[in-house]
Amino acid sequence: MEDIFRRLSGRLLEINEQLSPEQARTWIEHFWEDFEATRAKSGREYKGAEVTESIVRKWIEQYGPHLHRYQATNRKFNNLEE
Repeated sequence: MEDIFRRLSGRLLEINEQLSPEQARTWIEHFWEDFEATRAKSGREYKGAEVTESIVRKWIEQYGPHLHRYQATNRKFNNLEE
């Protein structure tokens, strides 16, 4: 799992150089957790880390360039702001 998170964090940093390595890693962890929790809450079958990784990769490509502009409204995400 650590290798996957490292790879995804590296990709996010390639797309958005304004994020720190710690911020990129935190974004990846939040994306991962959000996808798996939402899928579980909806009662869907767990499809494995490969499916979660592919979704997180899509989110990185779509949202990654803009994540440095994020303004937290939830205290849980305060550490993601500049």
